[in-house]
Amino acid sequence: MNTRETNAPRGHYRICPLCEACCGLQVQTAGGRVTGIRGAQDDPFSEGFLCPKGISLKDLHEDPDRLRQPLLKRNGRHEPVSWEQAFEEIERRLRPLIEAHGPDAVALSFGNPAAHKVGLLAYTPRLARALGTRNVFSASTLDQMPKQLSSALMYGHWLSIPVPDLPRTDLLVVLGANPMVSNGSLWTVPDFRGKARALRERGGRLIVIDPRRTETAAAADEHLFIRPGSDVWLLLGLVHTLFDEGLVRSSPLDAWVQGLEEIRSAVTAYPPESTALHCGIPAPEQRRIARLLATTPRASLYARIGSCTQRHGTLNSWLVDVVNILCGQLDQPGGAMFPKAAAFAVNTQGRPGSGRGVSLGRRKSRVSGAPEVFGELPMVCLAEEIETPGEGQVRALITVASNPVLSAPNGPRLAQALDGLDFMLSLDIYLNETTRHADLILPAPSPLEDLHYDIAFGQLSWRNHARYSAPVFERPADMPEEWETLTRLAALAAGADWRQPVDQLDTAALRQELRHQLKDSEGTQSEALLAALAPRVGPQRLIDLALRSGPYGDQFGRKPDGLTLDRVQAAPHGIDLGELQPRVPELLRTPSGCIELAPAPFMAALGALAGDAPPSCGPDELLLIGRRDTRSGNSWMHNLPVLAKGPDRSALIVHPDDAHQRGLRDGDRALLRNAAGTSLEVLLQCSDEMMPGVASLPHGWGHDLPGTRLSVAQLRPGANLNALLDERLRDPQSGNAVLSGQPVTLSALPA
Repeated sequence: MNTRETNAPRGHYRICPLCEACCGLQVQTAGGRVTGIRGAQDDPFSEGFLCPKGISLKDLHEDPDRLRQPLLKRNGRHEPVSWEQAFEEIERRLRPLIEAHGPDAVALSFGNPAAHKVGLLAYTPRLARALGTRNVFSASTLDQMPKQLSSALMYGHWLSIPVPDLPRTDLLVVLGANPMVSNGSLWTVPDFRGKARALRERGGRLIVIDPRRTETAAAADEHLFIRPGSDVWLLLGLVHTLFDEGLVRSSPLDAWVQGLEEIRSAVTAYPPESTALHCGIPAPEQRRIARLLATTPRASLYARIGSCTQRHGTLNSWLVDVVNILCGQLDQPGGAMFPKAAAFAVNTQGRPGSGRGVSLGRRKSRVSGAPEVFGELPMVCLAEEIETPGEGQVRALITVASNPVLSAPNGPRLAQALDGLDFMLSLDIYLNETTRHADLILPAPSPLEDLHYDIAFGQLSWRNHARYSAPVFERPADMPEEWETLTRLAALAAGADWRQPVDQLDTAALRQELRHQLKDSEGTQSEALLAALAPRVGPQRLIDLALRSGPYGDQFGRKPDGLTLDRVQAAPHGIDLGELQPRVPELLRTPSGCIELAPAPFMAALGALAGDAPPSCGPDELLLIGRRDTRSGNSWMHNLPVLAKGPDRSALIVHPDDAHQRGLRDGDRALLRNAAGTSLEVLLQCSDEMMPGVASLPHGWGHDLPGTRLSVAQLRPGANLNALLDERLRDPQSGNAVLSGQPVTLSALPA
């Protein structure tokens, strides 16, 4: 029955797509409207947990600012057009650009909401391949690329990322992360608060190291301040101590680890007595933390965004895993373990135990020579690629759920560059700070009108599982699904007839992919698989294929009790696949078949570290860091009333002493300025949770730009942290933006 037409109350199971926690929800509806949202108590993964973001799905579904039909810019104003008119405009303007200037004239940028939607995550790569462009950018280089790169070189794949086995650990040390707010980051762990409480109740310990006493630190047994941008020196001090004090532990992984002696030799120059001068944590404290990690039977070191968004983010990410390996805690219960996803995980496919590894340095960005990593260029290079004339200049841009004007450093420069494009197309649900520059905006259905299966987060989850949720509401008849929009765009980009039936376009693309993956030159195997998956098309077909061929799958009838999409759909709240299990060597996809403890690029970077130092500032300056808030995971969430209500969360937090020295008090409006002279007006919040000499401004604010339609967010626009950040600063290995530790001055507003 069409849920738009029935007045009877109904309950619907739904997986929340708004953050990495991926909680199961129970959505109540009546008369085509949401009447309530609560946590799904029977969900085996999230166990009834619910945060305010889950409740906000009602606001998002009903938001009058959410776009419901394409918008075409005419005479500087965005006006509604039909989908047919929209694609005709793309055909008229995009194809001639590609034909005249080549595929690299088009850039593609996608944001992190794409990771939460199967229609975007599975189909945006198809668009990239159809375009044939080398100019691909994403939010990964603003957030997580250091961890992906270190995992790729150590274990053989970009998403072989170990996560803490929190339910069984006795000690969790958290560096530069705030999972109490995020419920995990590159670690899908709903209700971290409850799990951390259980850790402490069974006698375990939680230690947090951060320049701010975060929500996680406030609930921990211990908190240590660390200078922004200095994590690499702390981690080297820990590794040195493990060797120096004979704390390196044997483990079942010993036979699959190579590079131990290279690490031992490299860290001799970094005793805690010298690294303390850089990180601000005394040598005895560093040695104590190292001893705790090595001597606690089950322990894990976990680090995230704060450690990634530094100049040495990749070295940080690598050294975290080095510490866990040396302490005998990797791939062991209660340590840092590798999830085994039911579908889509490359480290469950092909021959186990070895592989081709990853390729680096295949190309560099045209202007500044930044390395391509995981098929992407650094987001901080997008503006210069648009601005700089010459062969390969970016003349057109397609954004997919991406708002880099707010999320990337020096957003004002990027905004100006976007106005110089010949054509800009955005796939987005809002007219926001980035899409206001677009010539055409294509919307998407509400998340409650779309199915859900997590492609990425099963590979990062605290517990193995397989869950699927169907749409709560039927989408409007004239609103295509996101995969359909991307499929037509890919056809158009490739010069094919985009007016063909979309299921035919989708089948043709999948047939080509299968023949390539299976090396099926005759097409026999590919056609057999397509027949077995019929009559499904689109994401459902891809999910069924991935489940059936995955590690728990039915292998197309060879394992009758295995998973299929039918079986997962039949489980009201998904299927529990059990706690994490050791996976080495089966997980490894390195050419050597070993864990590469000392990858050559990292060892070379470590050798160059001797003359380096962490960020510093003058006596009148502060080091700026970001922060997270439960109610503002993405910038567009500031437009949802249930998340926007309450205290202003866009304030700059400083230590009371730093405010007093500048004649400022809590609640003042103040001026924050960077070395280039860019300034922001900020609301001041004084708190001893901040390390003296450090200031914290949250990410994603700055909703005061003209031409947007974010009526709730504009009431309290806040200040854009990234407007102050230098886009030229990036981690040399991964290209990730440096978002932490840049110096600023704080002063009273001019009279």
